[in-house]
Amino acid sequence: MSDTAERKLSSGIKPLLVLSKIRGILDAFTLARPELTLAELRAATGFPTSTVQRLVANLVAEGFLDRDGDRYTIGVNFAYWAAAAARRLDLVQVVTPILTRLRDETGETTSLFRVERGFRVCVATAETRRALRRELHVGKLLPLHAGSSAKVLLAGDSELEERILSGPLERFTKATVTDARVLREQIDEARRNGYAISRDEQDDGAAGVSVPVHGADALLGALSVSGPGSRITDEMCLDWVDSLVQAAEEITRLTGGRA
Repeated sequence: MSDTAERKLSSGIKPLLVLSKIRGILDAFTLARPELTLAELRAATGFPTSTVQRLVANLVAEGFLDRDGDRYTIGVNFAYWAAAAARRLDLVQVVTPILTRLRDETGETTSLFRVERGFRVCVATAETRRALRRELHVGKLLPLHAGSSAKVLLAGDSELEERILSGPLERFTKATVTDARVLREQIDEARRNGYAISRDEQDDGAAGVSVPVHGADALLGALSVSGPGSRITDEMCLDWVDSLVQAAEEITRLTGGRA
């Protein structure tokens, strides 16, 4: 969970610089790049080659990293070590600091949506600090055929997609998609792109962008940035996609999921 501001050393305790270097090496591994060579680790960290070689050799010896030929991965022992931490965390605890950080970066409301009984429900949110905002709260139920997070959730569950598309698609605004064929095309696009952008579909004057968050065996939810359409352009939404994907990946890792 990651608020480093709360992890400062006590007065009089000197930092161990080697620990920050070890963290730099471990942080280089991601769900998109779970295997790295020494050269790739050096490029990712910026550390001298000799430093990377020395640290990686020691990390392998201690079980922090595993080696297969010239490639390295996070050691399987981490699953054992992380289990104790995972037992005390619920999803909201994991997500809240990440949503807060993403809110501060974008300046807009960030949220995590999950599927519940045929709706998408907001399970966690960090509201914008700006006076003009879209009304959103934990527990709010929203339809599964309107909005960027709805399309991301349907893109990750084909059975749910068919069920929603086979039923009536209620109109909320002029921009709500009520044609199942058109909505299917938009869901397919979200599946190909890995994100979805919407405008005015659920509420007039609202816009947002969402990406999937993966769990261990299925889609965990949809991570979103949303707010007033008068302030949020499609270009801004596209600019936020990388940050959303990184935040979603962090949630996936902390909850034991996989891409």
